[in-house]
Amino acid sequence: MISQLRGTVLSQRPPWLELDVQGVAYELELPLSAFYEMPAIGEQYRVFTHLVVREDAHLLYGFGSDAERNLFRTLLKVSGVGGKVALACLSAFTVAQLTHAIQAEDAVRLATIPGIGRKTAQRMVLELRDKLGVVLPGDLSISLPGQAASHRDEAISALLALGYKPAEASAVLQKLPDDLSTEQYIRQALQGLVKG
Repeated sequence: MISQLRGTVLSQRPPWLELDVQGVAYELELPLSAFYEMPAIGEQYRVFTHLVVREDAHLLYGFGSDAERNLFRTLLKVSGVGGKVALACLSAFTVAQLTHAIQAEDAVRLATIPGIGRKTAQRMVLELRDKLGVVLPGDLSISLPGQAASHRDEAISALLALGYKPAEASAVLQKLPDDLSTEQYIRQALQGLVKG
């Protein structure tokens, strides 16, 4: 099992990352949130990984933190949630926000994630609400349930809820400056998406 990789960032095409580890290039699929804090191309980056071996493919998923990977693995245990849907969950919400929504039994909020319908959201709540405290370490430094998410995170969640694809929402938000409010991010992102 490949637990983590440390290497040079070769390319970033959200949700795909290509990482050179001592001459071997690995292609990983990451949640969009991981790209916000990723270093520039040519710089070193450490990524936590989860390998899925199927009959028709070997899929390598990457995460910016161990807590993200743990939550991803837990989400995979829910019936109807595969790798793509679990990544969409981690792209739409931080670990703390997703944990909080599940523990608060907020199936309506969970159902706003692309690929998650009402029944899957209810199943997530039912199967995970009592397990997350055990599965996730106390290391939730991303943001705790009582703290506000970043304006950019809130904007991406809003765009996903409006039906935009994670890749296009991420691409348009990355072009905007860092000092905007959530409303300004959403407004300018929508203008960019309509023009595009």
